[in-house]
Amino acid sequence: MVSFSRIGAVVVAAALVGCAGTATDTAADSELLLGANEDTATISSELTGGVAIGSTLKTTASLNLRTGPGMENRVRLVIPSGGRVTTINRSTPSGSWYNIRYNGIDGWAHGGYLTLVSSPTVTPNPTTPTPVVSSARDQAITRAKGAVGFAYRWGKGRWIPFGVTSSNKGVCTGSCPNCSFRGDYGADCSGFAAKVWTVPSSNNVMTVEAHPYSTWSFVGANSQWSTVSRSSLKKADALVYNDGSAGHIVIYESGDGWGSSWTYEARGCAYGIVHNLRTIGAAYKGIARAGY
Repeated sequence: MVSFSRIGAVVVAAALVGCAGTATDTAADSELLLGANEDTATISSELTGGVAIGSTLKTTASLNLRTGPGMENRVRLVIPSGGRVTTINRSTPSGSWYNIRYNGIDGWAHGGYLTLVSSPTVTPNPTTPTPVVSSARDQAITRAKGAVGFAYRWGKGRWIPFGVTSSNKGVCTGSCPNCSFRGDYGADCSGFAAKVWTVPSSNNVMTVEAHPYSTWSFVGANSQWSTVSRSSLKKADALVYNDGSAGHIVIYESGDGWGSSWTYEARGCAYGIVHNLRTIGAAYKGIARAGY
């Protein structure tokens, strides 16, 4: 019997003041499935970049279709070499993993054993309005979403967009700033906000380490952001406080600016980067990114 261990699948310095598939899962015996080894996939010679949703891809070896983007996720089935699959839901991979559909079954497969066959053909229709390009606010929220799940990392700021796994999310222990961290990715609250807002403009690569501001910076005046009323907050604005001894900043998504709000934030060592519904204290003020 093939053991489960053989199943390879085509596989922010601290600031002045810091931050306080649609298919039914079956295959209980998935250990019997065997696809090409994702650990040894030659990404440089196969699929590495984004492809349009609806594109047709082909497998170059027997390829595991997993329930999520990463080897820790269960294998649903093995797609035979030469099998044709279709990309779904997103145009960019999660790390090296593509969201695809094979014979009506949705899942994730490693790009090391996928090649592009064709992209969907779009026929211009003069009666169809030109699609609206996502706004700067929408793009900021997308960046925030992509960090959810990574750990809180004091004085740092970077993550793999939509690429968190149990092995790369990082681990924070203790009470910051005297906390300990294990891993390469994660952010504290000000490092997270700077990446989401891409301030300065060069801070636009989520995987590159950068921590240019503290909560003290965000509370102060700056050409990159300005104070706004908490009663008129818009998506991707922020709420920040700093009392000289502690501070915090969150990215506002929706809700009552003076009550319960949906936010994205690097909440703390015990929480990590989260999307949550919370009440924001009276000490916080609203700020908006210039150009939004």
